[in-house]
Order: sequence, then structure tokens, then C-alpha cells
Amino acid sequence: MNGVLTAQGLGRRYGRRWALRDCSLDVPAGHVVGLVGPNGVGKTTLLKLAAGQLSPSEGSIAVLGGNPPDAPGQRARIGFVAQDAPVYAGLSVADHLRLGARLNPGWDAALAHDRVRRLGLDPRHRAGRLSGGQRAQLALTMGLAKRPELLLLDEPVAALDPLARREFLQGLMEAVAEQELSVVLSSHLVADLERTCDHVVVLVDSRVQVAGEVEELLATHHRLTGPRRGPGRLPGEQQVISARHTDRQSTLIVRTDAPIHDPAWTVTPLSLEDLVLAYMERPAAARPLALEAQR
Repeated sequence: MNGVLTAQGLGRRYGRRWALRDCSLDVPAGHVVGLVGPNGVGKTTLLKLAAGQLSPSEGSIAVLGGNPPDAPGQRARIGFVAQDAPVYAGLSVADHLRLGARLNPGWDAALAHDRVRRLGLDPRHRAGRLSGGQRAQLALTMGLAKRPELLLLDEPVAALDPLARREFLQGLMEAVAEQELSVVLSSHLVADLERTCDHVVVLVDSRVQVAGEVEELLATHHRLTGPRRGPGRLPGEQQVISARHTDRQSTLIVRTDAPIHDPAWTVTPLSLEDLVLAYMERPAAARPLALEAQR
């Protein structure tokens, strides 16, 4: 796999507390990748490590084939939009564009000014007077005009209303199509990921539980509903991700490449949200072994 972000045994510690530990993953190039998992699992730490804003406490991370990602040449190839649409309240929109041009050698002034015009942002307005959606769009403009090869977005729409969220994601997808970007988008709003991402990574306890192309994952995961039975009675090629039981009925989510022929089961497809929740709720005993220090 041609990865734009590869981590092996990656960890970051703050004092005695591990924010991320023993994380290994390979993010493919040319995709919009959704990074999803419970709060506090280390998604923000992982993205800051990828952006070169933090250094690993253990393990390794390579971004765009370079290591470490905080080298000056690497930073110019990476765009990062942190949580809460980080813009400077006292600076005008025009000030932000001038600052971007000064700080980024590959700055695309035409792209920045065109986005500002299309979004209807007044260059004279201070960022502190913009709406939440407008601030998010300004932050995205700053990230895109840098002309990065990899764009990292950390919960960029979490605080936005549905209309502003849709407009932000639409602008992102247009930019992806025009610039052929690789994108890693962290979000807990799985419905948004389903509309924008073609690849997903589910992170729980700092470990990747499942990763792959959304279309393939949805094709190989199924919900089985039928008379109560234990998972041990299923064929070996059917990996049970989650199981719920009543007195008479079992509902299982399984992963398999093989067709399901048992007529006792009613087989229904999953949404991406169903799939993500199944892995997030998966019993700890069924997950990859966690390190003692994480307990």
C-alpha cells in the first residue's frame, strides 16, 4: 500500500499519562480517510504527531515518505486544521491571507482569494466577527491555499450547525476533486464521514480495530437476526464483531467474504455508523491485546 501516513508502535506521553500508545496504521494515498473513535482515544494526538506539532514518546511515524514529519520540508507539504477552526479573532480575513502568503512558500494566492470571494467573506471583516461556519471556511481556505499533499482535519465541523457543516464538507470535496489531495478527517459525526470518506479507520484503546475502503467494509459486514444461538455455532469464516441476545433471538454483526447460506438467519446490510459502533462497542476481550500501561 502506498501510504501517506504510516505509524508503528506509536505513542505519546504527557508526564505519566499516555494519550496514545502502541498505535500502528497505514493510511493510503489518494483517499479521504475518516478517523473515528471514542473521545479521549488519541485521535487529536495522532493528527498532531502527523502534522509535526508533537514528537513521539515511543515508536515511529512517517508522513509522505518522510521521517520525522516535523522537518521543515515536510511541514510545507502538510496542511492541518485543528479543532474549533483556529483563526485569529483580531485579524481581518485579508490579514489571514497575507499571513498565509508570508508563512507558506507554496501559497496559492489566487486560490485563497477565489475561495473567499465565492464564500462571500468580506476581506475587511475581522475573524472574531464571523459566524462559526465562516470561521471554519476561512480555516479551511488557509489549509487549502498552502497547496498541501496531505490535509489533516481534526473535528472541523463538530461545533457547526447542519447547514454550515454541509457547506464546509461540500467545499472540502470540491477541493479534493480539484487538487487531488489526500485527506485524513477526524470526526465523531459518522453520518458526515459516510457522505465524504471512501476509507475509514476505527481507533479504540489507541489501536486500529478495523481499517479499509468503506465500500469493501460494508460489503463484508452483515447483520444476522434469527433464533437464539451462541457465536460458537457459526462457520469458522464468519468473524463475530458484536452479539446481542434476548430470550429467543440473537442479533450478530459478522465479517465474512463468503456468502451466508443458513436460512435461519435474516441477513441485512449495515450502514457505516452501524459498522463503526459495532467495533467501538466490541468487548475488550475480543480486541487486540492492550498494553498493561493502558489499563
